[in-house]
Amino acid sequence: PRSDGAVPGVVDFRGGPAPRASTGRWSAAMFVLGVEIAERFAYHGVSANLISYLTGPLGESTAGAAAAINAWSGVATMLPLLVACVADAWLGRFRTIVLASVLFVVSMGMLTLSSALPVFHSDGCTSFTSLSGACSPSPVQVTIFYVSLYLVALAEAGHKPCAQAFGADQFDQHHPEESVSRSSFFNWWYFGMCSGTAATTMVSSYIQDNIGWGLGFGIPCLVMVLALAMFLLGTRRYRYYTSTQSSPFARLARAFVALLKGSKSSQCAKLTLITVEIDVFGLSCDEQHSCG
Repeated sequence: PRSDGAVPGVVDFRGGPAPRASTGRWSAAMFVLGVEIAERFAYHGVSANLISYLTGPLGESTAGAAAAINAWSGVATMLPLLVACVADAWLGRFRTIVLASVLFVVSMGMLTLSSALPVFHSDGCTSFTSLSGACSPSPVQVTIFYVSLYLVALAEAGHKPCAQAFGADQFDQHHPEESVSRSSFFNWWYFGMCSGTAATTMVSSYIQDNIGWGLGFGIPCLVMVLALAMFLLGTRRYRYYTSTQSSPFARLARAFVALLKGSKSSQCAKLTLITVEIDVFGLSCDEQHSCG
């Protein structure tokens, strides 16, 4: 049984040993769970009703809107692979979650302003109280919208690989009691994800369709601001795992070099086999092969 003093391999926010009694467990994991629910609320507050915004206020065709959504969804799906490597190599999970949350706030704020302020509409109207087809878009509004949309995808890429892992880090899997709590945490995590998605589908989509897009984008932005503040409040209670492994990029480079060496060795083996066959059948060959 492990000691109830410092958790092995873990540091606190100052970089010192993390006491088991005052760090981690549910008192820390609840902050991470809260920011994940808010992230689901913000992300699906954009994606759930995106087709209506593109074909409504932005005036795009259904085919063009579908193509834009597919491209954005593909980027949002693939980016976590890259951001996860960056987080493991340099930033760490905590800093990646903070930066991704800030980026969520900035991108959602840009979406809110571009859809709400009259200066971004060619006819000078406001969409805080106007419905989907009332305001014609300007090139500035369309540009700001797409920049904001892909910033949302980048923010999502920071949350997806790091938030759940950081929440699980708050429980020591080698400790009997914390191991049980760790298993329960994943159940509550999935429940929180589904709750955030369901809430934004019912609330944000209704507001966007019946009240205005400015308010429909503004509420998820405000929710994300509050979640980021709550997440930062738990800084002193979090456990931060230290890794002794090399960078994922370094491991990938070593694997690539090994692949090249293996390919070169395979070519040398084939040339040697050809030379043996030539000697056996008494054929002549003027070309000489050498393997380094």
